[in-house]
Amino acid sequence: MDSTGNTTPPDDTGGEALQERARVRARELPVSELTHPFGPEWDVYKVRGKVFMLHTEVTGEPIVILKATPGDSLALRQQYADITPGYHMNKRHWITLHPTGALPTGLVDELVTESYLLVVETMPRARRPVDPATFARDAQDRR
Repeated sequence: MDSTGNTTPPDDTGGEALQERARVRARELPVSELTHPFGPEWDVYKVRGKVFMLHTEVTGEPIVILKATPGDSLALRQQYADITPGYHMNKRHWITLHPTGALPTGLVDELVTESYLLVVETMPRARRPVDPATFARDAQDRR
């Protein structure tokens, strides 16, 4: 317990911690693979050959780029200063997470999972590693 009475430590999603948190979550997802098709300065995470997350520091800061629905993308950008349109991606369908430390760790996990599921749901059913309609619910039930 800290001096404010909280029993959980504050979230730390600044700098490298943001990318590491996203990296850990991506590794937990079925059939997720790390690739480097754009060179060593870009970590590109794919599911069955389709991109769902990118990491880079080419902007001068360690950022994470994720897929999002247009509605979620807009709402997230309005709610969090650390979320902006996707760097070098379609601005309606991708978001960039910036590392100031203001994003809750749970939110980062949710956004990585949602990005993964958005990509999976566009695949033919036989190629899907999970059922997007039940995956998040099943994961919560296991907790």
